[in-house]
Amino acid sequence: MPLDEEIVLARREIVSDGYDMSVGELINLYRDNEIRIHPEFQRLFRWDQTRKTRFIESLLLALPLPPIFVYQGADGVWELIDGLQRLSTILEFAGVLRDQTGELRPSTTLEGTRFLPSLVDKKWEASENEDNGIGTSLQLQIKRARMRVEILKQESDPQAKYELFQRLNTGGQNLSEQEIRNCVGVMLNPNFQTWLVTLANNNAFKTVINQTETAIERQSHVELIVRFFSFRHVIYRNGLDVHEYLDDALVKLATDTEFDTDSEALVFAQTFEQLNLALGESAFKRWNGAEFTGKFLMSVFEVVSLGVSKNIEAIAALGEETSKAFIRERCIALWQNETFTRNSGAGVRGTSRLANLLPMAEAFFRP
Repeated sequence: MPLDEEIVLARREIVSDGYDMSVGELINLYRDNEIRIHPEFQRLFRWDQTRKTRFIESLLLALPLPPIFVYQGADGVWELIDGLQRLSTILEFAGVLRDQTGELRPSTTLEGTRFLPSLVDKKWEASENEDNGIGTSLQLQIKRARMRVEILKQESDPQAKYELFQRLNTGGQNLSEQEIRNCVGVMLNPNFQTWLVTLANNNAFKTVINQTETAIERQSHVELIVRFFSFRHVIYRNGLDVHEYLDDALVKLATDTEFDTDSEALVFAQTFEQLNLALGESAFKRWNGAEFTGKFLMSVFEVVSLGVSKNIEAIAALGEETSKAFIRERCIALWQNETFTRNSGAGVRGTSRLANLLPMAEAFFRP
């Protein structure tokens, strides 16, 4: 299909509208539950006090504001897709923002700025026995400030909501790809996303991936689980960006009514139990000729976890000691395999790595 026809077809899949609204109207819509911020998305509200203060300062100085994006559901309620940091900052300052549990968050206390140094310690409403409120006049000025609201209508292609969410939020606020993917997963199928997060608490899995607290905070452990099931069930198309592949795979898995979570959870548990018994924290590290050492390597995870999972029944049937020896021997032999060494080193693109390593995994770990 020619490019111009592809563009016309893609545009037809998105039905949108938009108009300017006052900040006061947006506050009221949120207070009346007519704008929703999904809890998994709300978790990503992470502006510090300085960023929050600067944005409130922008409202007071009547500076132009970027638009927010919402999705209009069948019930007419808007679901926030982009603009979390800005809208949440306004709602928190006004004292109406709820946290993931539904409890009101404390109203923001502002800092002084270069242009408005007197903002220091100011709040929306004065604290008890203090004169630190911004006052009615400035409250009204903020409420009358206007923001553009771009609305993705319900008539749009269902996939458009998730596609737009990913595009608008990826790269924003230094969010990880998986943090955005978690939000999309919840939108698609909350039970499936909960299932993934539950698997992430498997003790054997946590031991063998050996991730830092910082990496876990950025959801690296959940991404590894998404990779695990994606490799098992969604064919990788050569040349596709790795994160686009994982995004597409998550949509397929979360919406596949034939995906058997019970049997897949069992395969997952058995796979990482076998790896933990055989190698523990060394499961996905480099073999230097004498021992497994260094940091977690994604290329090793991709081949080893997929290969063991595809042969888990045969490996388990070997018996505990034999299976441990087999897995260890295969993981050592991996570092003498020309296909692996050629496609796993520094400088190898993720697209080339997946295209060349995933096909070898099952046969390489077959007893």
